[in-house]
Amino acid sequence: MSDLRKLVGAQIRVLRKRKGLSQLELAAKAGLQDTYVGGVERGTRNISLETLEKIVGALEVEPAEVFHFGNIDVETELHEKKQVLDVHRSFLMNRSLEEVKMVQRVVKDMFSTIDSEKQK
Repeated sequence: MSDLRKLVGAQIRVLRKRKGLSQLELAAKAGLQDTYVGGVERGTRNISLETLEKIVGALEVEPAEVFHFGNIDVETELHEKKQVLDVHRSFLMNRSLEEVKMVQRVVKDMFSTIDSEKQK
């Protein structure tokens, strides 16, 4: 699988999510199958320029934006971070207020230790 296909696919995913679209919604706007859009985003589809043009049009972005790869890692990391935070939130929601406050104190102490180690 080519790195360019992966990068373009990842950037399309970033742009789609930024627009608040699902793969199904993007596919419908572009006149494509949602499974095809999924393959493009994973970098497993070798898309034509015509298909790229449909996707760019559906996303309502300039074609060059599909080739700006600087935010891919940032967006992916942010998405993963939100997922992890959601898991932690669900753990805490089932606990008493006292337990949640205790976790807060432990985390605060842990971060203080981490920060002091970083400064050494």
